[in-house]
Amino acid sequence: MNQKRGRQAIKRLSPDKKDEVQQKDVVKSKGKQQKEVKKTEDTVEKKGEQKIEKQQIIKGEDKKVKQVLEIEQKFELGDGKFSTPTIKIASWNVNGIRAATKREQAVQYLHDNKFDVICLNELKADQAVFDKENLGSKFGKHYVLYLNFCKTKGGYSGVAIASKVKPISIKCDIGIDKHDKEGRTLTAEFEKFYLVACYVPNAGQKLERLDYRTKEWDVDFQNYLEDLKKKKPTILCGDLNVSHHEIDLANPAGNKKTAGFTQQERDQFTNYLQKGWIDTFRHLHPKEVKYSYFSARNNSRQENKGWRLDYFIINKEVTNAIIVSDINTNIEGSDHVPIECEVDLRKL
Repeated sequence: MNQKRGRQAIKRLSPDKKDEVQQKDVVKSKGKQQKEVKKTEDTVEKKGEQKIEKQQIIKGEDKKVKQVLEIEQKFELGDGKFSTPTIKIASWNVNGIRAATKREQAVQYLHDNKFDVICLNELKADQAVFDKENLGSKFGKHYVLYLNFCKTKGGYSGVAIASKVKPISIKCDIGIDKHDKEGRTLTAEFEKFYLVACYVPNAGQKLERLDYRTKEWDVDFQNYLEDLKKKKPTILCGDLNVSHHEIDLANPAGNKKTAGFTQQERDQFTNYLQKGWIDTFRHLHPKEVKYSYFSARNNSRQENKGWRLDYFIINKEVTNAIIVSDINTNIEGSDHVPIECEVDLRKL
């Protein structure tokens, strides 16, 4: 019914009925106005809550950033200059710093003066345990120690860099929250290069983290490394949790659906190298069979049935700076063995 026909209908009604109809219209009108007012109030309230929530998120992120900065500010920094033309770097997945340092050979290795930098991964400790058990004393006094622990649970992940030279800067993690909770990377900036110590996430026994590993972590971490190499030559080292080719593990046929040798992980590693990075061991030893990880079962180490999971990677523009890249199978103390390289700083 349009407004004109409505008014004509009201005119034909008795005075009492007119009043009743008009009152109903007033009530309807007021009800409509109240609904509109309430809707406006709800919208304003919702916007207010969203604004508060956004402010809280921003404050939370600011607080997190502030905490990271405070942690990084505690590190001892310097000019990042080495006094020798060449340096030696070691990287070792210790599979638990407390267990490893109960082995005399491991402690001797961490005290070895021949290395300018030693990178460790899979510490399996937190700051409280590290301090309580004085684990820093397991390293030689000629080293300054830099640590990044898992933030979500103790006894998991974690990386360290022990250096004779204090770096210009130290960065924990890669700056993406979903990746930064497990303490998997530590970046040290020296005068002529960046050094990234890394423990890449494992895809899991049932491959439950395969998608996260290949579609999220690998993508974001590779982008992080790409940004670094635009500024300075970059060396990546650590347990990268992938055997790239069949030569890199003892039983390739039986492990095609095993974490570390799935096609997805291998393809992502190929994509990464094709962006301009070099696997230094395979570059210098194209046909050598040598492994850096041995299962604790089935006499794997004694029978030399292992995996090559640990790498030194460098951007290809400075490939000739790598003098040595090798795997030290003589050292015990973990299910992994150390990897070692020598770098000519004059060629960086």
